[in-house]
Amino acid sequence: MIIGKIFNNNAIIASDAGKSEFVVMGRGIAFKKKVGEAVDQDLVEKIFVLQQKDASEKFKLLLEDVPPEYISLCYDIIEYGKNMLDVPLSDYIYVTLTDHMNNALKLLEEGITTTNPLIWEIRRIYPKEFAIGKKALEFIEDSVGKKLPEDEAANVALHLINAQIDQSSRRTENVTAQTEKISDILNIIKYSYGKSPDESSISYERFVTHLRFFFQRIGKPPRGELEDDFLLKQVKSKYKKAYACMLKVETYLQIELPDEEKLYLTLHIHRVTRESAP
Repeated sequence: MIIGKIFNNNAIIASDAGKSEFVVMGRGIAFKKKVGEAVDQDLVEKIFVLQQKDASEKFKLLLEDVPPEYISLCYDIIEYGKNMLDVPLSDYIYVTLTDHMNNALKLLEEGITTTNPLIWEIRRIYPKEFAIGKKALEFIEDSVGKKLPEDEAANVALHLINAQIDQSSRRTENVTAQTEKISDILNIIKYSYGKSPDESSISYERFVTHLRFFFQRIGKPPRGELEDDFLLKQVKSKYKKAYACMLKVETYLQIELPDEEKLYLTLHIHRVTRESAP
């Protein structure tokens, strides 16, 4: 690897024999080095390979202003999140989360803490992402000795949720609005049945996952109606209360749902209420 640009003693842009560029970090990796010289492989700690060009360029800009330890810390948080969620994440999270954490830690130094009004909903609807957020706060405290409020765990969760959504689709709903709608739908179920869904059940997790992808589908061309509405008629007859609840959800969303969506929403509502807490 050859040094292409030096940001500071610990961060550089390097290129390989194929002329591919990537960010390389390591303590003292650029100390007394010049552009064009070979990278000392023994000092390499982290390599950022961002496939999305726009994300890569913006990340390079962050290196000009963000302390290397914060960049390294966010890298570890993102890699931990990837392993825990076992899903691909958009490269943009390296930009958005790093920028957010840099600002959050700056504000903390000034005695300013911000709140996240959706913390309860995020904890409830996205427990895996929120747990990663809480772990991230532990990483931060252990690494740089700064204790951020629990609201920041919700902010980390939001970045992870956003990074799982197709960034190229302009029709993808804003994750904050999506979270609020999912919370409202759960409340419709709660008041329809007089009890809350059991948030620890498998059916609850499946239902919330279904809703997340459901909101990504809204506004896109329909995949087609059911070839035979016999199954929907059966479900409507057998699970009358769940079907009536689904119609309330449809009214709340102010859209006419395809039969396929009605079918699966009804089935999910039935399952999640069957395992509801008393």
